[in-house]
Amino acid sequence: MPYALHETLEVHEIAAFKTVCLTKSKTMKLLVTDPSLKEILLQDVELSTRQLQELGAILTKATV
Repeated sequence: MPYALHETLEVHEIAAFKTVCLTKSKTMKLLVTDPSLKEILLQDVELSTRQLQELGAILTKATV
């Protein structure tokens, strides 16, 4: 199903934001010493990675 241009751009914006979040979580994970906070950051890294894969699949369909 083809997407409208504004829909594709919105998905790009979300993907860019999630990429920044992923980068921040990965960076902070190395600096944090509290085990609970480190676990939260690890969960965020895993979740953000999955979400970016899903957004990538949506963008792939949008360009076909």
